[in-house]
Amino acid sequence: MNKERPHMENQSIQYQLNDSGVATITLNRPDIHNAFDDTIIAALTAAFKKAGDDPAVRIVVLAASGKSFCAGGDLNWMRRMAGYNYEENLRDANALADMLRTLNYLPKPTIARVQGAAYGGGVGLVACCDIAVASPDAAFCLSEVKVGLIPATIGPYVVRAIGQRASRRYFTTAELISAETARELGLVSELVNNEELDNTIAGIIKGLLRNGPQAVAEAKRLVLDVADGEINAEMIADTSQRIAQTRGSEEGREGLTAFLEKRKPSWIQ
Repeated sequence: MNKERPHMENQSIQYQLNDSGVATITLNRPDIHNAFDDTIIAALTAAFKKAGDDPAVRIVVLAASGKSFCAGGDLNWMRRMAGYNYEENLRDANALADMLRTLNYLPKPTIARVQGAAYGGGVGLVACCDIAVASPDAAFCLSEVKVGLIPATIGPYVVRAIGQRASRRYFTTAELISAETARELGLVSELVNNEELDNTIAGIIKGLLRNGPQAVAEAKRLVLDVADGEINAEMIADTSQRIAQTRGSEEGREGLTAFLEKRKPSWIQ
C-alpha cells in the first residue's frame, strides 16, 4: 500500500498526494451535502492548479465525503447572491467558470468518485472529469431552471458530456437523472456498487500508471484540440455574462427568493 505524503487541508477541501503520484481532492462539507460557495470555488481552483503544476502528480481523483457528491450552491451563498448586482454576479460567475475550466484542462487524467446527489454545479464537476465512476445511489439534476436560473457556466462541459439532444431535455425539464441513465448518456463512465467504488478506481489508476506520463498528457490535449469547438475565453465569458444577467433578472430574483423562502415562485399557479 502506498503511503500518503503530508497533505494540505482545511475544513472544506482536503488534498492528499500518495507516493504513486495520485492526488485526491476531497470535498469535505458532508453536513451540507458538499454544497459550494465562492470560498469553496476558490479553494478548488487552487487545489486543481496545485495538482496541475506539480510534476509529482500523475492522476487526480475528485471525491467527496459523506452521502452526497455535491449538491450545487450553498444556501447562504444563494442568499447573498439574491441581492447581488450584475457586476457582483459576473464576478462570481467568472470565478466558477475559471474553476471548471481549470479542472477540464488539467494536464493529468482526472477521475470523479461519485455517490449520492450531484446537482447543479456538482454535475459540472463530474462533466469536467475524464472518467466518472458512480454508485447506483448517485442522482444528477440540472435544477437551475426551477429557480429561474440557467446552467450557463457548466453548460459547455455538460453538453459535451451528454450531447445536445439530452441537454435540451434536462436543461429545460430539471428532471432527476438516475445513475443508470447518467451512464447511458455518457456522464458516468462506470456504475459499481458502493463497496466496489474504491477498488474500481484503483484498477483504473493501475492501468493509467502503466502509461507514459507525458504521452498521457499529450493524448488528453489531443482529444481536447480535435473535439468540436474549444471551450475558449470567448465562450467562457459569454456563459458568465448569461448567468449574471439571469440572476439579476426579475424572474431570477423571484425564483431565488421563493426557493429561499420555501414557497412556490410566482410562475407556478
